[in-house]
Order: sequence, then structure tokens, then C-alpha cells
Amino acid sequence: MGDHQYSIIKHNEHLLLDQPLLRLPVELLRKNFRSAHFTIEKETSALKTLLKDSATAAVSGQSQPADVINNVDAMLTRMRGMKRKLQAHAEEEKGLHKSIGARINHLNELYDLQTVDDVKYEDWSRLRLDRLMSDYMLRKGYYESAKQLIREEGIEKLVDVELFERHGRVRNDLLQGKMGEALAWCAENKKELRKLDSKLEFQLRLQTYIDLIKGNKTSEAISHLRKYIMPFKAQYSKEVLQACGLLAVQPGSRFAAASYPELYRDRWQMLADLFAKTHHTLFSIPEQPLLHIALSSGLSALKTPACHHADRRTGIATSMANGGKGVCPICSAELKELAVHVPYAHHTKSHVQPDLVILPSGRAVSEQQLEDQAVKVGLPETQVMDPSDGMIVDKALLRKIFIT
Repeated sequence: MGDHQYSIIKHNEHLLLDQPLLRLPVELLRKNFRSAHFTIEKETSALKTLLKDSATAAVSGQSQPADVINNVDAMLTRMRGMKRKLQAHAEEEKGLHKSIGARINHLNELYDLQTVDDVKYEDWSRLRLDRLMSDYMLRKGYYESAKQLIREEGIEKLVDVELFERHGRVRNDLLQGKMGEALAWCAENKKELRKLDSKLEFQLRLQTYIDLIKGNKTSEAISHLRKYIMPFKAQYSKEVLQACGLLAVQPGSRFAAASYPELYRDRWQMLADLFAKTHHTLFSIPEQPLLHIALSSGLSALKTPACHHADRRTGIATSMANGGKGVCPICSAELKELAVHVPYAHHTKSHVQPDLVILPSGRAVSEQQLEDQAVKVGLPETQVMDPSDGMIVDKALLRKIFIT
């Protein structure tokens, strides 16, 4: 009965990891709608102005028929251009709707399953693992490998490849000291970044200003300061004042390193990390790979206080639950770095053994378990090993306890 209880799928809890699967295309839909709305507003305003000027000039007799025809041709050209842009937005919206539909169907398949023993659950879990693996590879820049996996498993509509590819291009450009792509991305998402109160654009403009100062291009630096940095004075007054101070403290002088160490040091890694954080926040993407989150949950369920015990002679982390002779998943070389930071498993039910004793370390352990472990590691009958730290303890120091 207990096993059946634990095999039942709790759908709401099961899908906590899959929130970004639906949230991301919704955010992309919002962005696409805002872009289409901006295009309509911009082109409509320009057309109204052009039409009003043409009509006024024609009525007042200030323009020739040829001028009126030229103005009409210009308006038609603008309208065709707007139509092409809106068609592109419509195609993108159609693709996003298909993607959302495929993702909803994928999640609905889980609701048709009731227990993890169902044979279909294994197929669904494998598909989810493919999604997590492709998400991890895209974040790490293994685009071709990720695309191959996505094609082979047929999960094109469940993974946002283009979004991560552009994120990777912008981040790599920043690491190489290039800001063109990053500034273009900031321009595309200007309103959203303003709502997030993001410092990304300011930091990029500040870096351009610092590069001009380093290149002894003082006049260009002053123009850049007035045009791009001074508008941020109300938000970042301290940083703007420091930027102004750079004009008086040239790089290479003895005051530069002491007065402005944070501005004159290499800032490209910081800018790349800031862009990644801003990008993921804007599109509701977890900063940590979903694969790491899933692994952390599983590792936490397996982790015990006996894990990550370092053998005093070898310094190798081993699992004391197996007498120090085996390596558990938590202590394995592949997973121990990730597992060391996760919490221990939270158990809602306690299973107390009837022969508990207290060790000098204060830990309560089954006396039979200690004796079995002592036999495995070859200790004398009068000694046992503390599982928490591997200390050898005389049985005389053990104290019997009773649960009341």
C-alpha cells in the first residue's frame, strides 16, 4: 500500500520544473505583439503626416500634379513595407502558437498517466530528459549537438533554439570586446529593460566611454558622455560622477588604479554575465540549467549525513553507508561537486530503529548497524566506527537511548 502511494504521480508538483516550457513562448508572443504594434503606430503616423501635407499642398495650389503623384507613390511604398513587416510578425506568431500547442499537448500526456509504473511514463520522462539535455547544451554553446539531438527526437517545437543562439552570439561578442549586438538587443527591448530597471545599457555605454578614454579620444569621449551617459544621471548619479572623473584621471597615471580600479579593470566578463542575467530575467528563463535543477532534486532525495565523507588515509570521498568500500551517487566523482551544495532529504515520516545508541559525536545510530559496519571494515569486537566522520569509538562510550 505504501509503495503504491509513492508511485502515484502528483501532477502539479511534477510540472514545477516545466514552467519555463510554457512561459517562454508566451513572453515571445508578447514581444512579437509589441513589435507589431510599434510598427503600425510608427508607419501610420508617418502616413498621416505625409497625407496631410500632400492634401494641404494640393488644395492651396502649392504643388504640381506630378508632386502629388510622387507623394502617393511614397505612401504606397511605405504601406507595402509595413505589410511585409506585419506579415513577418504574423508568421512568427503562427509559429509560436504551434509551439504552444505542441507544449500543451506534451504536458497533457502526463495528466493521462496516474502512476510512474505506467509504461508510457518512461517514454514521457525520456522525452523530458531530451528537452533538459538540449536546454543544457544550448546554454553551454554546443549548438550543433543540440540541434542534432532535437532533430533526432523530433522536439523542435519544445525547444527555443533561435533564442539561445542569439543569446550565445551576444555573450561571446561581449567576451571578445564587441558591443554592437548587445546594443542592438538593448534597443529592441528598450521598454522592457526600463520596466526591469536594468543597468545593462548604461554599463555598455559606460564601457564605450571608458574605451574612448583609454584611446586618448577625449573629444569623442565628451560627446559620448553628454549623449549617452548623462541621461542616466538621475538613476545612477554615483556612477555618472565617476565617469566624469575619468576625464581628469587618465589611464596609466599613478592615480588611475587607486581612484577608479573598478572602471579601468577588464569588465568584459562582468558585462557578459550581466547580459545573460538580464536576458534570462526578461524571458522568464531560470539562470541555472534545468538539468542541474532536476539533478539537484534527485540528489537531495538520496543525500544523507554519511555522504561526502573524506577517508583519512586517501582523502577520497566515500559512502560510509557501505562500510567505506563503495562509492554512492552523491559521493561519486561525477556528481559530488553538484551534490555537496544540496540539502538533505526532507522526510515527512520517521522510521525509528528499536536499538538506538548515542555516539560521542551526538548522532543516534542503530547498534546492530554499527556492529555490522565494524565487521565489514575489520574492527575488533570492542570498537565501532562513527558513520558521520569515520572515527573509531569504543563500545563502552555508547549510550543506549529510548524514545518516549
